[in-house]
Amino acid sequence: MEDAVTLFIPTEHDVLSDTPPSPTQRSDSPVTKRARCQDSCSSLNVVDTSRSSESSRAVQEPDVPCRDPQFYLTDGSCVLRVGNTLFNVHRSTLSADSSSFSTLFTLPQGDIAVEGTSDDNPIVLHGDTPEEFRHFLWSLYALPHEIMVARDPRLDLDRFIDIAKVASKYSFKSIETWALDAIQEFIERKPSPLLDPVPIGFSFCADSPSSAFVESKRQISRLVEVAQTCGHANLLETMITLLRQLMSASLHFSYLAMSLADDLNLRELRGLAYLEVLQRSVFICGHDENGNILVEGDVHESSDGLDRLAVSPVQQVRLLSGYLRLSKAWERLRAIPIPFEHAPLCGTTWHQHGCTQSWADFWKEKMRSDGVLALGPANVIGKLQVILKEFDKWGSATYMHHECKSVAKRAIQDTIKHISDSLPDFFHEAGEY
Repeated sequence: MEDAVTLFIPTEHDVLSDTPPSPTQRSDSPVTKRARCQDSCSSLNVVDTSRSSESSRAVQEPDVPCRDPQFYLTDGSCVLRVGNTLFNVHRSTLSADSSSFSTLFTLPQGDIAVEGTSDDNPIVLHGDTPEEFRHFLWSLYALPHEIMVARDPRLDLDRFIDIAKVASKYSFKSIETWALDAIQEFIERKPSPLLDPVPIGFSFCADSPSSAFVESKRQISRLVEVAQTCGHANLLETMITLLRQLMSASLHFSYLAMSLADDLNLRELRGLAYLEVLQRSVFICGHDENGNILVEGDVHESSDGLDRLAVSPVQQVRLLSGYLRLSKAWERLRAIPIPFEHAPLCGTTWHQHGCTQSWADFWKEKMRSDGVLALGPANVIGKLQVILKEFDKWGSATYMHHECKSVAKRAIQDTIKHISDSLPDFFHEAGEY
């Protein structure tokens, strides 16, 4: 057989690392000191209502904390400030599970007043919202019958995401595991509670998306982020599988998957999401033909069957890079048949040259088939899948040895898998083209 041209597949070594920092990355110092503040909401400054309503100057909320109505306990021993909310809970409870607080409470204070002993001198926590921390404290103080909501089909998903996120941040390992397992069990219910409000196949209007659709996107984003942040492999795999299903239903979910893959550096999702957007849309960036500024993620319907998707400049470059690399990869494959090793018996009981020529003739013929020509030049995986189906129909009308046919079929399958695994490296703005 003639020397085959090696198919170039970009690898991670061929591209420059541009991994963006995760938006959910934990703060290096979640617990910090803060200057003293007033101890009562009664001293809030009153906004003068006599001011003109036409005034464009925004009135800022005074930086005075309020006591949380649920978790400012009268017998609490540790005052914490989250945003403008004060919580008063028990040090022994916060010290459980070998948490970060247990280490904090053992640090020597010297001559400095111990933080957390009063509203004037609380322990200040950064990076959380009062609602998130309130949900977390609920998990520490909940009664047995309240804990059972983790198995309720009407589980408050946002509450448990908050619990997992905060528990992970402050190293409450058992609480984190319990919350993530409850989320995993909930989303694996049949039918999926995440899919139930989403009318699959429904054409969403970008100008007025349904509230159920927007809520599903928000929850899916939060679930992927918390699974990645907490390193929960099962939950992350479940969410990626779900997104793969949703990408085929709506271009909105394809964009969501593409953006999440970029923000969280999800290699296993990135290539598929970019390929889906590349094949199903005309991607646009900046302004439309009328000069209107485009909002990234908006989908505009068109009469030609391909929706217009607004993407960021970086995403546009990556999509164009992927199109170019995949098209070049197909040109190499089209010109030279995929190489394979002949079976040992082919050289002794068969005419090996005839076997090679038969394979080359088959390849050349299928390159001109309607199924292959109907697909775009960048749809390399789709074209190879068409050829694989044609190979199964080839039958016995061939001069190829039967063992060589099996080897050649595996070579096609291996090439499909290799390109599928390498998809993220095609959609990259750096490296070779």
